[in-house]
Amino acid sequence: MIQDMTLQNQCAIGVYLGGKLLRVGRVKNNTVEASHEREINNHDSEEAILQEVMDAIDQVFNSEVGGIGIGVPSLVDVSKGIVYNVEHIPAWREVHLADLLTERYKVNVFVNNDANCFTIGEKYFGKGRKYANLVGVIVGVGLGCGVITDNRLYSGTNCGAGEFGCIPYRDHNYEYYCTSNYFDVKYGLKPDALYARAKKNDKIALAILEQFGFDFGQAIKTILYTYDPECIVIGGSISRFFKFFEESMWKIIKKFQYEKTVEKLKIEVSDQSDIAVLGAAALYYDAIKK
Repeated sequence: MIQDMTLQNQCAIGVYLGGKLLRVGRVKNNTVEASHEREINNHDSEEAILQEVMDAIDQVFNSEVGGIGIGVPSLVDVSKGIVYNVEHIPAWREVHLADLLTERYKVNVFVNNDANCFTIGEKYFGKGRKYANLVGVIVGVGLGCGVITDNRLYSGTNCGAGEFGCIPYRDHNYEYYCTSNYFDVKYGLKPDALYARAKKNDKIALAILEQFGFDFGQAIKTILYTYDPECIVIGGSISRFFKFFEESMWKIIKKFQYEKTVEKLKIEVSDQSDIAVLGAAALYYDAIKK
């Protein structure tokens, strides 16, 4: 929850574009007061998908809106609002998104990748509110991370800061071992089936998730060596498995070289169902706060 009353009263639109899924919400007073969601043809043309985005924004836009934030799964030129090679949207190779939407809506538009939006959303609305140094981790079909240092979102030069999933690990990288795809590739299990079996205390399912915890714990150690955060917030579809891999994850983390770091570290699981929209809107709140 935003504590600053000036920010609370500001109205913003958050947009999440995740391949086929498009979510848009108007945010005010810590609440998504109007929303719209639709599936789009992610193999359509650049112009057609842009029109889908604008049509969705039109559903919730009003005269109170002071800015628009957009989260996309891609590299972003944050200063210019340009998205490059958007994941699962082949036609979006270089889209000057901020300029196009600013021209249409006459408000400031802020663009960032989806992991950074998740993290800044947790900072303003979720489990990261009281922490100055925070890392958000989205664990689903991919492994995305966002970084906040000294209360500010750090995107890096090319919006690539926090791409821990690409770091080599074992014979692949962290993303290979720490996402839902691994369950299917290695064990032939879809996440929903694995979850159902784990809830029934199926020994094979529990062993799979225990191993996942060991691998994920190694990824967490890499984050600790790199950014030394106070808190790590986990989101994404695999966060629902947390109770099944938490113990094995901590076994690995406790082998970290610096004991005091581990003693102070907090690991939380996001409980914000609207975090994709809230996180995108938080780009606007973060900008006006600065």
